[in-house]
Amino acid sequence: MTVSYKNGEMMRRGRVEVVCGSMFSGKTEELIRRMKRAQLAHQKVEIFKPAIDVRYSEDEVVTHDGLTIPSTPVENSASILLLGSDTDVIGIDEAQFFDEGLVDICNELANKGIRVIVAGLDMDYTGKPFGPMPNLMAIADDVTKVHAICPRCGALAYVSHRIVEGDKQVLLGELGEYEPLCRECYLEVKRGESGEVKVER
Repeated sequence: MTVSYKNGEMMRRGRVEVVCGSMFSGKTEELIRRMKRAQLAHQKVEIFKPAIDVRYSEDEVVTHDGLTIPSTPVENSASILLLGSDTDVIGIDEAQFFDEGLVDICNELANKGIRVIVAGLDMDYTGKPFGPMPNLMAIADDVTKVHAICPRCGALAYVSHRIVEGDKQVLLGELGEYEPLCRECYLEVKRGESGEVKVER
């Protein structure tokens, strides 16, 4: 790991940080916050997002509240390695949409002394681990789980419940398509007429 000193303070580089949680939990907001702090420290930063995410902008990472930061859309994880090698800090948004190669890419970048900050959904709308996120969380130096608030009861949200028709795992959406639910309210939604809980396995 590369260690440098600035203003007498030891700065450790070369690490993987994961910010995860349900939709509307502030994952992207936290990613932007960390990236902007790095910019204020005069570090060279690059932010990447999957090319399929064009909900708000083609070339910016945008939160549901409208916070923005410039980004580079890429088709696959290999592009991040090619485009982000000459930088201090790399941010990756919506990591769940990337291929499994993202795990090795993040490890390789961190081993080269680059700080990698990854944000993404840890589970899909059925409550199953989503894409490369579980393995990213396993190899990360630090994992931060953030929470939305369940609109039905006010508890901490557990999963992103899809409220529109469709069974595809990948469905880009906003409040009109998803709602963050706590575990109890999510199970209640899945409860059938028989009173049995229908949990997808």
